Amino acid sequence: MARELFEREAKTLGKIGNHPQLPRLLDYFEDNQQFYLVQEYISGATLQQEVQRNGNFSEAGVKQFLSEILPLLQYIHEQKVIHRDIKPANLIRRTEDARMVLIDFGAVKNQVTQGVSGQSEQTALTAYAIGTPGFAPPEQMAMRPVYASDIYALGVTCIYLLSGKTPKDLEYNPTTGEMIWESIVQVSDHLTSVLRKMLEVSVRNRYKTAQEVLRGLQMEPYIESLAKGMLAKSDVGAKEHVHNQIANSAILCSTPPGSASSAGVAQVAAAIRARRAKTAENAANAGVMRPKAMMAKSTNFESHNSYGSQNHNPNGVRKLTTQNLLTAYLKGRRDFALHNLSMLNLQGADLSGTNFNSAQLQKTNLQGANLNNSDFGRASLTDANLRDANLTKAYFSNADLEGADLRGADLSHAYLSNANLRGANLCGAILTGAKITDEQLILAKTNWMTVRPNGKRGLL
Repeated sequence: MARELFEREAKTLGKIGNHPQLPRLLDYFEDNQQFYLVQEYISGATLQQEVQRNGNFSEAGVKQFLSEILPLLQYIHEQKVIHRDIKPANLIRRTEDARMVLIDFGAVKNQVTQGVSGQSEQTALTAYAIGTPGFAPPEQMAMRPVYASDIYALGVTCIYLLSGKTPKDLEYNPTTGEMIWESIVQVSDHLTSVLRKMLEVSVRNRYKTAQEVLRGLQMEPYIESLAKGMLAKSDVGAKEHVHNQIANSAILCSTPPGSASSAGVAQVAAAIRARRAKTAENAANAGVMRPKAMMAKSTNFESHNSYGSQNHNPNGVRKLTTQNLLTAYLKGRRDFALHNLSMLNLQGADLSGTNFNSAQLQKTNLQGANLNNSDFGRASLTDANLRDANLTKAYFSNADLEGADLRGADLSHAYLSNANLRGANLCGAILTGAKITDEQLILAKTNWMTVRPNGKRGLL
């Protein structure tokens, strides 16, 4: 059994590839009946250690944690891998860039049975339950793990971050088996509903994918922005927006307790709750709210939602200006996932180790920028200027790079699996050790100066 666990972990670490939030597998071997995995060393503290040293996370910290870990979980599941042991002790905040890294793939399951529940699986790994009691959901302990099993474990991890209590310290409903946690944490109704669905005992009622959880977390600001979208056009609203932009600029780039990077989603939620409470109070006292007050509240939301940008976005996508982004980065922020960064001028900027997962970067000028070890998974970089940029070990899985200018860019050991490179200019680019196929290169523009993944220059 030990050998099978060892081989399973080694095979999985090799399969999931070069993701910036996973430790790289360097080598593995057996010597004198001892098994050795040689992995990249991750310097940092686990979430368990953070809570023990610094106390419980705030709601802002938990939302920031989820926004960073859920895209990673989505990637792992897309590789048909179930981690099966997500818990605070297996999540490290890397000292180098303050990003979360998921470790310990010794309990993984590489396939999910899609057949009837009575179908048995002929693998030693599922001959008995694997996982940490309390973090593992019932179906996993019953040897029937699914992708949603990791969602449950992530939900339990959030409860630990908010309360400092491990599952064995909590009470459970003797009838349903549900964890009793809502009375020991102080969070918004919105986050409570998301966590409640993550922690559903029944798989049928639980979130099925990490993407569903992300949508659940973003639903409130999206609905609010639609409701307020038509109220931000007056001069009064514009003046209020500028005032709020200045007053809140420090808050928007600050670091919340228990998190090494800022928590914009939480700021939005806090603004929404404050406005709703004030709206209800005004309605009760005056019957009808004055238009000026409504416009002021709308623009207040806009300033939170856009992180200081004056561009209102009714779709809830957060828009940053060049100065906002650079200032936030200098203050330690590294997570800009899902943000609208299109057409910004970031030429020559040092943005190494940054999370741009699913961000909008159309026609953004990143010429000569240092983007080493950055995450562009699922990002849109159409017509972006990445000429001479440092993109070593960058992650571009499922990114859209159509028409992007990558002339002279250093893409050594970059991960470009499933990236759209149609019309991308790779003339003179360095692709040594990059994860890229010949089919992708055929769609791109190359010349004799292009360095291929094998380290040699030349055309196909």
